[in-house]
Amino acid sequence: MPIYKSITVSPNTTAYLWKVTESEHDLAKGVELTTHCQNRLESMKSEMHRRAFLSIRHLFFEAGYEDKDVYYSDFGKPYLKDGNHISITHSHNFTGIIIGKKEEVGIDIEKQREKILRIAYKFTPIHEYRTLANTEAIIRKLTIVWGAKESLYKIYGEPGLSFLKHIDVSDFRFDDLKTKAKVRYQGQKSEFGVDFLEFEGFTCVYAQKED
Repeated sequence: MPIYKSITVSPNTTAYLWKVTESEHDLAKGVELTTHCQNRLESMKSEMHRRAFLSIRHLFFEAGYEDKDVYYSDFGKPYLKDGNHISITHSHNFTGIIIGKKEEVGIDIEKQREKILRIAYKFTPIHEYRTLANTEAIIRKLTIVWGAKESLYKIYGEPGLSFLKHIDVSDFRFDDLKTKAKVRYQGQKSEFGVDFLEFEGFTCVYAQKED
C-alpha cells in the first residue's frame, strides 16, 4: 500500500497524500482505532468513505502517529496530543494530511468539476476570472481558490468564518504553484502562504500561517 506522495513544505511541515486503490479489508490490516473512530467507521454507509477513512490512518502512521494520537473538537477540527498541528482531507479516491510542528496548517483536495462554476459566486468575486483563456482554466483556478479558502477555514475551525467576506486569495499564475492569502476576522488580520498542485484531475491545496 504505497503512499501516493509526500511533500516537504518546510523544515517543520510535511504533507502526505494517498491514492485509495486497496480494498477495505486490506486497508483495515494493522489499523487500531479508538472506540470513537471505530463507531464513526461503522456508521459510514459508503464503502468509499470507509476506505478513505482507513487510508487516512495509514497516513497517520507515515507521519509517525496512530489513531489514538488524534482527537477532535466539537466542531470536528482534529488535534494532535503532542501539540503539533494536523489537517485532514479526502475527495473521492484521494486522501491527505498535513503536519505542522510550529504553525497551524490546513489542507484540501478537490476534484476539478464544472459544478464549481455554479457555486463560485458564493466564495469569490467570479468576474475576476473572466479573463482566463477557457472554461477549463476557470475551473482549475476556481478549484485552487476554493481549496485555499477551505484550507484556511480548517485552520480556524470556526463556523462563523465566511469564505466570501473574510478570506482573500491573491491572484496567481498556474506555474507559480503558490500564492498568498489573508484572513480578516473578528478585528484581526492574518497572512498565510498557500501552495497547490494538480494531478489526475484533482487539486491539492495546503496553507500555513506566515511569520
